[in-house]
Amino acid sequence: MSRTALRAFAFDALCILLMVVIGTRNHKTDTGVTGILFVAAPFWIAMSLTHLAPLLQRKNRQDPNPYMVWGYTVIMGMLLRNMVFNRGTAAAFVIVATVFLGITMFGWRAVVARRATT
Repeated sequence: MSRTALRAFAFDALCILLMVVIGTRNHKTDTGVTGILFVAAPFWIAMSLTHLAPLLQRKNRQDPNPYMVWGYTVIMGMLLRNMVFNRGTAAAFVIVATVFLGITMFGWRAVVARRATT
C-alpha cells in the first residue's frame, strides 16, 4: 500500500468518525466508545473493502478512485447497517450521510491537492 493510499485510508476513516460523533451527539444517543464504534463499524467496513479491493487485483494496483470510495462507503455502509447491524436507514439519514461524507472525503483531498500545487 502506497503512502498516498495509507493517508487516504486514514483520512476517510476520520471522516466517518467525525460523521458518527456529530450524529450521536446531535441525537443524544450513546456517545461512549462502544456506541460510536457500533455506529461507525458498517461504514468503516465498507470503506476498508473499497480501499483494499484495488490492492487485491494483481494487474491493477492503483490507489482507489475517490468517487468509488465515497459511493461504496455510503451504499455498502447503509446495507451493512440495515441488514447486518439491524439499525435504521431512514431517508434523511441516507441523505445527510451521503452529503456529509461527500463533502468531507472530497474536501480533504482538495486541501491536499491544493497544498501540493503551492
